[in-house]
Parts: sequence; C-alpha cells; structure tokens
Amino acid sequence: MSPHAPRRVPAWLHWAGQGLSLVALCLAVLAALVLVVVPVATGSQTYSVLTSSMAPHYAPGTFIVVRPQEFRSLQVGDVITYQLASGKPDVVTHRIVSVTADQAGERMLVTQGDNNALADAEPVREVQVRGALLYAVPYVGFVANTLGQAKRAPVVTVLAFGLIGLGMASMVRGLVRDRREALARRAGEEAAPEVVMGSVADLPAHPEWSDEVVDAGPVTEPIPLTVPTAEPAVPGARAAGRPGPRAARGAPASGDSSATTRPETRTPAHA
Repeated sequence: MSPHAPRRVPAWLHWAGQGLSLVALCLAVLAALVLVVVPVATGSQTYSVLTSSMAPHYAPGTFIVVRPQEFRSLQVGDVITYQLASGKPDVVTHRIVSVTADQAGERMLVTQGDNNALADAEPVREVQVRGALLYAVPYVGFVANTLGQAKRAPVVTVLAFGLIGLGMASMVRGLVRDRREALARRAGEEAAPEVVMGSVADLPAHPEWSDEVVDAGPVTEPIPLTVPTAEPAVPGARAAGRPGPRAARGAPASGDSSATTRPETRTPAHA
C-alpha cells in the first residue's frame, strides 16, 4: 500500500457514523417541527410548567403548546391554560372538572390540578382562557425557562435549523465519501491485470506446429553403442617410468628369474 494512499475507514464505523448522522437529522427536524413550526403554524403559545400541581403527567420542566380554542367547545377533561386575573401575565394550566354558570347565565369552568386534592377556588371565565393544551414535551421547559420568554422563539428557531443543517451536511459528506471510495475502487479494478482463464485448445497455433501424427514404423537397425575397454593388469609389472626396488649387491639382474642367491659357506680342512 502506498504511504500516500487514503486510510480506509472500517465499514462498521462508517455505517455507525451514517446512522448517527441520520438520527441527529431526524431529531433536529422533529425538534424544529415540535418547538417552532407547529406552534407558529397553529397560532399557539408555548409555556413551561413550573409547579407539580399537574404531576405526574405534566411535571415541572414540561414544555406545553396551547392552542386558542372556542370557549363553548371546551368540556370536562380538557386541560386549559388561563389567567389568574384577566389581563395579567400570570397563568395556570389545570384540568376542567365541571362546567357551571353564574346568576346571569354566563358559562364558567371549574378547574383542578391533577395532583391537587381540591378544585380551584375561583371558576374560570371566557376572558381568562388562553387556550387548550395541544401537546407537551417533557424536560424541554427547563431550557425554555433559562432562555426566557422573549428570547425563546428566536433561539429555538436558530438551534433547530442549525441542527438540521448539521445533520444534512453530515449526510452529504458521507455520501460524497462513499462516492469517492466507489470511484477509487473502480479505478483500482480497472488498473489491475486481467487474468484470462482458458484451456490449451484456446491458444493460437504456431505456424510450424501440426496436429498430424506420422507413423515411423518399427525400429529394425541396431543402434551402435561404444563401450570403453581396459587392459588387464599383469602381476609384478611396473608401471612405466616408476623405478623398481633396489637389488642386493651381487644379485642377478631382475630379468633372470631362475637365478637365486645364497650365502657362501666354507668347509674347514682336515689335518
């Protein structure tokens, strides 16, 4: 592998990154829809639950979206947000437990918190109602409380669209990387030598080759063979140029094979 070749990312890590990018994109889109798009499209108002009077369904920190609704359509069981006093900013979100009317016949709503033992002291009039609960998101209200009512909408909008942009950029980057790897892999396959599989019959014939079989017939003439021979060795023979053993003084020549030597003896004379 060339030292300058790009390092290939493991497949599982690549797909894990793609999955995380997709999850982040889905969460960003969902956050934008829930926190910004739907409230704006429906003309709703957003609030954060501060007390535990509606726990456990709507615990402190819950982000609620309240949509304006016709007063006469409200009925027992609906959760509404209303002002403690008409024209005042303080609001309460409680559930309708009964419907009543005053002496003049004006319709009024009796509310109570899910976590409270008693109903609220004062009935709610039409001018106090801000709307009925559309949906709620747990824990998001803590962030909304930190930002404040004035800065909540623009910050949430920027954050949501920022997450969407980040998720889309991550997905596009992953797609571009996949495309580059596919092109590099294809280029490598085209540059690799092609291995051709076949048989001998597929090879082109040589001009001097022939498939004709010639019958030469049986072999009748003997084939001469040359066998090296050697002269037998003669016992007692000396090799040429090699001197023989030195003869004793007075001994006959070596050529006289019958001559022998014996020591001289003398017979003493008799007196």
